[in-house]
Amino acid sequence: MAPTDLGPPRSAEHAAVDRIVGGFVAALRGAGLDVPVGSAIAFRRALDAVGLDDRTTVFWAGRATLLHRPEDHDLYDAVFAAYWLDTDPAPATIEEIVEQVTLAVDDGGDGAEPDEAEESDGPTITLRYSPHEVLGDKDFADCSLDELAEAHRMMAAMKMATSVRPSRRLVASKRSRGAPDLRRTVRSSLRAQGEPVRRWFHEPARQPRRLVLLLDVSGSMEAYARALLRFVHVAVVGRRRVEAFAMGTRLSRLTRELSSRDPDEAVRAAAAAVDDWSGGTRLGASLRAFNDGWGVRGMARGAVVVILSDGWDRGDPDEMAEQMARLQRVAYRVVWVNPLKASPGYAPLAQGMAAALPYVDEFIEGHSVNSLEELGRVIAA
Repeated sequence: MAPTDLGPPRSAEHAAVDRIVGGFVAALRGAGLDVPVGSAIAFRRALDAVGLDDRTTVFWAGRATLLHRPEDHDLYDAVFAAYWLDTDPAPATIEEIVEQVTLAVDDGGDGAEPDEAEESDGPTITLRYSPHEVLGDKDFADCSLDELAEAHRMMAAMKMATSVRPSRRLVASKRSRGAPDLRRTVRSSLRAQGEPVRRWFHEPARQPRRLVLLLDVSGSMEAYARALLRFVHVAVVGRRRVEAFAMGTRLSRLTRELSSRDPDEAVRAAAAAVDDWSGGTRLGASLRAFNDGWGVRGMARGAVVVILSDGWDRGDPDEMAEQMARLQRVAYRVVWVNPLKASPGYAPLAQGMAAALPYVDEFIEGHSVNSLEELGRVIAA
């Protein structure tokens, strides 16, 4: 069988053009332009047709293939002027480009002028970035005080939702489905001489499920507990039917303390209400207290129960498994949020975590703002 024809081998000249195109596209993306891969391929094909000798032709070839919005023209012009400075071949790396231009950084914050680098005779490129994107995946344990404050503001802007369940209350159906609504049908027939021209139906109303949040505040969770407490506060003030508890060596109910709209005041009140903050860990005993006092008696029935803990427990693992089984039998869903799950090579080997995992419906991370946004989606699923 004849070998498949793969076409002529690419020459060194083609490879050089590929590097030039790749560097220019990278410069555009670094300046904040959205350049899809398909546009970069189209630009490369256009250069095959027009060549690199005429900078004006290259300029319009890039405009035609790489841009999709008129408002990007000015930024494209600045990057093009910086990249194709002279008639010499363009720099092959971004580092060489940066040496020839002045960079100004704009974090998109308060509308102030971007911070500029040292003055230069070359053109200026403004690089834009979002501090929210940078903080989104950063581990709470690695954040500075300023970064934690910004993460708290990001959590305060989260929209909390939850799954819904059918209610015993009936409402009018708008889709001609459900059980017949005889009373409304008879009442409307009186307008048509007693003829039931239109039949009416009703169906069960929908109401949000109760959300129960159990936060581990033991010493092993010290790096994450206060950040997660901010998330719990957002959930309590952001929607109805939310209950919050702290677990350490004992169980503490925090719903009333976290009901304040002032986040700082709510966190201070919650911290004052917990006597064993950053103390020992008895998760099994705390779950027993919750099941006996609130959960099995009604609070957890049909609810979404979220446990925010690293799973380290000094108690009896058999007690942990027993209480998790009781909780799973009455709850709609049990979600376990473990900040350590994002660590490289993590395995749920802690005795408390290993005992609880068979009774968990969702096991997710909880170390960053983005992971808490994912938690919000899991709660609302």
